[in-house]
Amino acid sequence: MPNPGSLNPAWRELPVRSALPALHDALDGPGTAVLAAPPGTGKTTLVPLALAGLLDPERPTLRVLVAEPRRLAVRAAARRMAWLLGEAVGGRVGYTVRGDRRVGPETVVEVVTTGVLLQRLQRDQELPGVDVVVLDECHERHLDADTALAFLLDVRAALRPELRLVCASATSDTAAWAELLGGAPVVEAHGVSHPVETVWAPPPRAVRPAHGTRVDPALLDHVAATVRRALAEQEGDVLCFLPGVGEISRVAGQLSTVAADVLQLHGRAPQAVQDAALAPSDGRRVVLATAVAESSLTVPGVRVVVDAGLAREPRTDHARGLAGLVTVRASLAAARQRAGRAGREAPGTVYRCWNEAEDALAARFPTPEIALADLTTFALQAACWGDPDATGLALPDAPPAGAMAAARQTLQALGAVDTDGRSTQRGVRLARTGLHPRLGRALVDGAPAVGARRAAEVVALLSEEPPRALGDDLGAVWRAVRSSSDPYAGRWREEVRRLLRAAGSEPATQLPDTTAAGLVVALAFPERIARARVERPAPGERSPYLMASGTAAELAPGTALGALPWLAIAAADRPAGSHSARILHAAALDEDTARLAGASLLESREEVHWDTRRDEVVSRRVESLGAIELAEKPLNRPDRALVRTAILEGLAREGVSALLTWPSPGLRERLAFLYSAIGEPWPDVSDAALLERAEEWLEPELSRARRRADLARIDTTAALQRLLPWATGEAGRLDELAPERITVPSGSKIRVDYSTERPFLAVKLQELFGWTATPALAAGRVPLTIHLLSPAGRPAAVTGDLESFWHNGYRAVRAELRGRYPRHPWPEDPSTAEPTRRLNPRN
Repeated sequence: MPNPGSLNPAWRELPVRSALPALHDALDGPGTAVLAAPPGTGKTTLVPLALAGLLDPERPTLRVLVAEPRRLAVRAAARRMAWLLGEAVGGRVGYTVRGDRRVGPETVVEVVTTGVLLQRLQRDQELPGVDVVVLDECHERHLDADTALAFLLDVRAALRPELRLVCASATSDTAAWAELLGGAPVVEAHGVSHPVETVWAPPPRAVRPAHGTRVDPALLDHVAATVRRALAEQEGDVLCFLPGVGEISRVAGQLSTVAADVLQLHGRAPQAVQDAALAPSDGRRVVLATAVAESSLTVPGVRVVVDAGLAREPRTDHARGLAGLVTVRASLAAARQRAGRAGREAPGTVYRCWNEAEDALAARFPTPEIALADLTTFALQAACWGDPDATGLALPDAPPAGAMAAARQTLQALGAVDTDGRSTQRGVRLARTGLHPRLGRALVDGAPAVGARRAAEVVALLSEEPPRALGDDLGAVWRAVRSSSDPYAGRWREEVRRLLRAAGSEPATQLPDTTAAGLVVALAFPERIARARVERPAPGERSPYLMASGTAAELAPGTALGALPWLAIAAADRPAGSHSARILHAAALDEDTARLAGASLLESREEVHWDTRRDEVVSRRVESLGAIELAEKPLNRPDRALVRTAILEGLAREGVSALLTWPSPGLRERLAFLYSAIGEPWPDVSDAALLERAEEWLEPELSRARRRADLARIDTTAALQRLLPWATGEAGRLDELAPERITVPSGSKIRVDYSTERPFLAVKLQELFGWTATPALAAGRVPLTIHLLSPAGRPAAVTGDLESFWHNGYRAVRAELRGRYPRHPWPEDPSTAEPTRRLNPRN
């Protein structure tokens, strides 16, 4: 029986206390509720105690499971609730996070991460022994929380309608949650709201936008300066929001001389530092925090907030096989949450390190994680739940179809789902490791190959990225962490112990540690197996790499990996303006190990294609590991159909005009003229049209060709005749409509030039005497242009109307050329003179 008299009296001052009667009524009635309570009201710490019956002896004792999105928040909430009860964690209040569990036989309130809740639901959907589930911080839209809510709604609908469910949010945007819970009552608690003054404090000079995880150091310098300004202008503790651990560390270094304790609050911080940040202090403090302090945690004593205006969101590049966090502008809702931390206890001030006008470009709310993240884990969770497409789940937002397709493809490659997307026994085992399915595969398949302990140790390195200060050589990082006692090494050892339980008791093998590390990493990320593109780079140079996914990759400056021929890349990103990935962590590899780990990517194929570098057909047998070519040899008798396809590819790339031999002037030019002047039934003989109709006019020569030289030998004039309109009889009019030569008055047969837009006849002037009617082509549609030449064959005049030329233009030409060519006839009236190819007789 609870004893309220032993409770810390501080619980009576928490504003959420006023909402407890309505919350009890909602859960005693429909069994679901949405609780809207701002940070600092006791939403996370008092409500679970009340629902468990620990505040009121008249209420029954219920077992309450509280799900938080972050491990740091789990531990902090459990400690705070135990403090309110006047007892230690592990009594009536306990917690469970991955690798750390503190509960006892008397525990009735257990705080867990949403990941742990999902694991329990997958093991037993009924959640036996649990009466109430509280999903805290729903407004943050973490993928695990959305998934857990959907699963719990399924459980209530099909198995346990009596299971009580609360969605707790620090914002008032609750309508969508209430609708999702079937019209659940919304219970609101209003905290004491003190005014918060906003000071706009943009950098004095422009800073570069964030790219990937990189933040311009100039902005961080400005944030540090703004913190110093706030300490000088205001009273109370300062809470500064930064996007990540690296930025917190840099700003902390610049604040080492301020007259205040500087604390770093994030998930990787030592427990003692976390405790100090969350406890009241007599001295002045500066707390540098990630988004965890927006609503999940309450930092006492804060009167001032300095907001860098940045946040981290997941991004997945499915084309390159890269995933990670990127730095983005914080949403307006996040900025309001952050500012509110300054006014929780008294009037406060927020310094915003950007221009007020920039708010017009900011998103109103954070983007739901399901819209951005790698969905491989989610897809496996859904498959194990029995809904591979997740179409039957009551999710706040549906998963993107493209991301789900990519996730299913990955899961099929891992053997975790079948072709219909249903989970396999292997998939269930991978899901129960509590790891990303890729890491689960590395643990499960790596243990027999390298031993359970070594597999667990390397996978633990992959599950939480090691500090960058340890370098990019994962083998060296592994050795360093084994002998270290820093907070990261402590968390690593906890994870190793947990993973050993999942890995079994596989004994160690004879593989050296270096090979073992490379194998385990490559099992997790086979598409990131990479080979150097240059076998022996020049001294001081680093070879670029090609990953099995086809993505280029480069080692970062100052790398400790050296000139290795093969790598298993554990983490990479893509710097701004670069076409290559930057390798952040990798392990040494050799070809035999690469073949073993990337067996699913090994392929032997006959390859016949057009090589644009050689301008030639290449026929070869290739053995490859994804995009990495391991070996090749020429094909002696390539498949004719493949060769034909390759030649067509070459014709498409290089152009029909470039690869075939075309007499000029020739039939193609005449047909091009007729198609332009008349159209159908005369064929289009442009490159694109000829390529499209290649089967009609290039066969059988095309199928006989084996190389580029064979194309050059094709008689294109004869081939083009296959496109003439023989069926309509029009083909017989070719010489009438577009004659190859025209007989002029002198009797000469002059070739018509069809190479220009308008055909022309180039002929010596004396051979046209007496010819007044200018000939026309295409049944009179297009007059023939006449290029009149001097006796030496040089251009003298151009006309499309001979009769007009004889009357008007001829005199000027005659005056200019008669003296230069006296032995040639220059009659007064050329229209009646005899045409000739001869000279005048000598006197």
